[in-house]
Amino acid sequence: MSLNKVSRQAMPCQDPKSRATNFTEVATGYSEEQALLEASRCLQCKKPLCRQGCPVEVLIPDFIKLISEKDYMGAARKLKEKNNLPAVCGRVCPQESQCESKCILGIKSDPVAIGRLERFASDYEIAHGCCEQEKAPATGKKVAIIGGGPAGLTCAADLAKLGHAVTIFEALHVAGGVLMYGIPEFRLPKGVVQTEIDNLKRLGVEVKTNMVVGKATSVDELMEQDGYDAAFIGTGAGLPYFMNIPGENLLGVYSANEFLTRSNLMKAYQFPDHVTPIRIGKRVAVLGAGNVAMDASRTALRLGAEESIIVYRRSREEMPARHEELEHAEEEGVKFQLLTNPIEIIGDENGVVKGMKCLRYELGEPDASGRRSPVAIPGSEFILDVDTVVVAIGQGPNPLVTKSTPGLELNRKGNIVADDSMTTSKPGVFAGGDIVTGAATVILAMGAGKTAAKSIDAYLKTK
Repeated sequence: MSLNKVSRQAMPCQDPKSRATNFTEVATGYSEEQALLEASRCLQCKKPLCRQGCPVEVLIPDFIKLISEKDYMGAARKLKEKNNLPAVCGRVCPQESQCESKCILGIKSDPVAIGRLERFASDYEIAHGCCEQEKAPATGKKVAIIGGGPAGLTCAADLAKLGHAVTIFEALHVAGGVLMYGIPEFRLPKGVVQTEIDNLKRLGVEVKTNMVVGKATSVDELMEQDGYDAAFIGTGAGLPYFMNIPGENLLGVYSANEFLTRSNLMKAYQFPDHVTPIRIGKRVAVLGAGNVAMDASRTALRLGAEESIIVYRRSREEMPARHEELEHAEEEGVKFQLLTNPIEIIGDENGVVKGMKCLRYELGEPDASGRRSPVAIPGSEFILDVDTVVVAIGQGPNPLVTKSTPGLELNRKGNIVADDSMTTSKPGVFAGGDIVTGAATVILAMGAGKTAAKSIDAYLKTK
C-alpha cells in the first residue's frame, strides 16, 4: 500500500448531542489500528521540517517511527526527552499551525496527525505505568519557580533533570495553572494534568500550593532569605479584561476567568457534591471568539443553558479560535451572533441581567493584525435577550508578583520584559510565558519554560 494513499485518520469523538450534556472528554483518542495507520503516513524525512514548528523541539519522526514499530512505551519515552507534558499537548496544542503546518505530506495531502499520535503514545504510557526519566547528579543549586502553569512546569522539569533542586510556588490549591482552571474537563481531563504533575514530582520537583508570591513571600525573600540561587516567574495572564460598558457590574455577568475557574477548578458542574455553584440562565451570551470563548459557550450548554450564543464584532473568517474548537461548538448547538458588539448590559429592578443593547457592524479595512476592522453601522441598535453574560475578550498580567519585585522591568501593559533567553532586568530572575508575551498558547509558554531552563542552568554554572 502506497504511503500517500493512506488517508489521515479522523479523531473519534462522542456524539455531539450526547456530549453537549456531559463533561466527559469529547475526543476519545485513536485506537491502536488507527495509530498504526496514521504513523505509516510519516515519510521519515531526513530533514524533518515538522520539528521546526515545535516550540519544545519534540523528536517527531523518531516517536512516530516507534509507534509504527508498536513500541508505544518507547514512543512515550522519546516524547519525554523533550516534552514534559505530552498528554496535555496532544490534546490542546494547536498542531495545525505549528508542527503539522510544516509537514511535507501536507503540501499535496493532509499532514500527519502529529498531535493525535502524541496523545496516543502518552495515553498508552499513563495506562501502562509511567516510564522513569533520567536525571543528572545533584548540583547543590536551588531554583524557585513562581507559578505552576505550563511555563513553570516545563522549566521545573528541565531543571530537575539537570540535577537542580526545584520548588514550584503555586498560588492556587493545585498546580497546573490554566490547564486546571481554564481549559474545561471535556477538552482536557484534570486527571491527565495531575498525572503529568505527579511525574514531575517523581523527578524530585517540590510543589508548594496556596503560596501567593507577592503576599505570603516575595521573589527577593526567596532569594535572599531562603537561599534560592535563581528564580523563574511564570505567573501567566490571569487578570481578566472587560469591555468597560455600562452594566458590567450586574448580577449574571462573569469574566471568562471566573466562569471557567468555578466550573473547572472548583467543579461547579458537580454541585452540590462540590460546594461552588454557578448561576446559569436560560440564554447565555459569550463575548469574544477565541478558544476561551468557545470553552465558555460549550461549558454553558453543559451547565444547563437552553441557548448559548457567541457574540463577536467580526465575521466567522476573523475568529481567532482553533477550527476544531469552532467546529465542535457548532456541532453541539452553540449559536453565533456575528458582526455584533454590545454597548450596554441591561438589568432588571433587582440588578440582574435581562438583556444587552448591541450594535451591528460591517467590516472595513484590515487592522495591524491583518484582520479586517469592524465598523459600527449607525442606527443599528437592537436588544438581545439574555440573562447571563460571559466576557471572554482576553486577559493580562496579574500585578501581584511584578509590583512586589523591585528592579524588574515591565512594559506599558505590565508584562515582564525579558530577552530571547528569558533573562529579565533583575539578576538571577528569569521569566517566560504569558507574563512576558501576553495571553498566548500552552505550547508557546512551554517553549519559553524550556528556553528559560537552559538559561538558568548556564547562569547557575557561572555562580
